[in-house]
Amino acid sequence: MTIERTLLQERLINIIRRFPQRQILVVGDSVADQFIYGAITRVSREAPVFILRHEHTETTPGGAANCAANLAALGASVALASVTGDDEAGRALREKLTAAGVDCAGVFASPKLNTTTKVRILAGQLHSTRQQVIRIDYEGSILDDAELRAQLQEQVRGQADASDAVIISDYNYGVADKQMAEVIQRATQPKSTPVIVDSRFQLSRFKNFTSATPNEDEVENILGHPIIDAQKFEATAEELRERLGYRALLVTRGGHGMILFEDGVAALPIAAVGAREPVDVTGAGDTVIATYTLALASDASFPDAARLANYAGGLVVMKRGTATITSEELTDSVLKT
Repeated sequence: MTIERTLLQERLINIIRRFPQRQILVVGDSVADQFIYGAITRVSREAPVFILRHEHTETTPGGAANCAANLAALGASVALASVTGDDEAGRALREKLTAAGVDCAGVFASPKLNTTTKVRILAGQLHSTRQQVIRIDYEGSILDDAELRAQLQEQVRGQADASDAVIISDYNYGVADKQMAEVIQRATQPKSTPVIVDSRFQLSRFKNFTSATPNEDEVENILGHPIIDAQKFEATAEELRERLGYRALLVTRGGHGMILFEDGVAALPIAAVGAREPVDVTGAGDTVIATYTLALASDASFPDAARLANYAGGLVVMKRGTATITSEELTDSVLKT
């Protein structure tokens, strides 16, 4: 092991040690991720399909809620500004978040909305590993309640001032709309609080913030065409960073790791860590942005924050379902790799 590597590890570990001292605000669309586990018993007489004997059902935080849960697991103080339906899935979601230590004072339950729920059926033989066989999405309504929107905005104004960083987690259900982006921008400007964006479909709507964490597909969707040539991709991603007005853009590339594009600095490729074949990539992007943002809030440089996010991503894809990682797991990964 080289001295340089030892110094890098020590620097990353010192950043992780500062995690419990940080307060992060997450603003965005919460999703209930539901996993239904069953054992295959026989083939149905009614149709050529397997019959599953139900074993158990788990509901875990997804979307912005998963991002908040990851921050709490890493040791930060976390507040979430979001909405759910006043339904069973919403109640289960809020209970899980509260149990995880997330401040849910800004999570509003509306009888006018249904909680967006993604149901995954996992099946297998009696003593085998359960594998996902189908996903059923119950799409929630787009937030169009003016009164509820005003309450959310007021909550964000109050909590942003006390936060060391803000995450916008946009899954296109209306919480992180243009108005909310403007509210966050005004609330964070006085202290130059870092704002990091994860937008599944509308990254171009969130301009002039600190950074964002799109994956390759999302970058190509913004550009409107695929980019096969690596050199062309780097040049185009850098142009995108400039066009969006970000100080840095962290592009995730699955098994190929990440590339960091920072203002005035050459692109930094970061090789993937951990096993080559992931167990489950569900919610990995939420873990990445949570770790990246928390590291930046803990005085990390963009490269060091990206490196820690890369370690976190490598850990969480080896867990089944929508999962979180702890600061102890992150530290252990830094020391072993």
